[in-house]
Amino acid sequence: MSDQLPEPPEVAREVFTGDAWARAEAFAELLAGPGVVRGLLGPREVPRIWDRHLLNCAVVADAVPAEVRLVDIGSGAGLPGLVLAIVRPDVSVTLLEPLLRRTVFLEECVEALKLDNVEVLRGRAEEFGGRREFDVVSARAVAPLDRLLKWSLPLLCENGQLLAMKGERAAEELAEAETQLRSSGVRSAELVSVGHGKVEPPATLIRVVAGRAPGGERQASRRKVRASRPKRGRGE
Repeated sequence: MSDQLPEPPEVAREVFTGDAWARAEAFAELLAGPGVVRGLLGPREVPRIWDRHLLNCAVVADAVPAEVRLVDIGSGAGLPGLVLAIVRPDVSVTLLEPLLRRTVFLEECVEALKLDNVEVLRGRAEEFGGRREFDVVSARAVAPLDRLLKWSLPLLCENGQLLAMKGERAAEELAEAETQLRSSGVRSAELVSVGHGKVEPPATLIRVVAGRAPGGERQASRRKVRASRPKRGRGE
């Protein structure tokens, strides 16, 4: 397999519009260069940077409400957090990452891409529960859903959403976490499919909407958590 960065596919110009196009191209170069050299991305991933990484993350923006505060936990190389910041300048993005070498890379990317809607925060999600509050938590290849819930729910405001990028086991993970979802007081949990006509296969998300009792403490909901069939995201 070639380790050369390929030309962006035509659909990329439909997803990354306006100022986002130049930033997406620059970020692809950063991932293929310093990102690989520093071990944040494997060399074999370079030919797939556009379709598997940039586009796959960008379509998650279809499920993100307007003008929200989003935290990307375990941000790593900035996937999906930096990509969401590129395509959604209306969203305030916090990249939360515990490893120093990764936060240094992220800070360099933010500066190089001239993104004024991004902050880089070093630490673990569990350290910021009760200290910081967000409307949306995003996560990609960070942990199984049961662990993500423990880390994410304390960061979310009432009706805030966890958007967890998942693969073929998404429905299985959702079913396995049903007991925990009930006891956590979430308002709903479902599969959402985004990126139809833009990426193949479409990206699968687990979307969990948090609940909160009066006084700020979460309460157990009596509503049945539903593991529904994938829905199309906003804007499709």
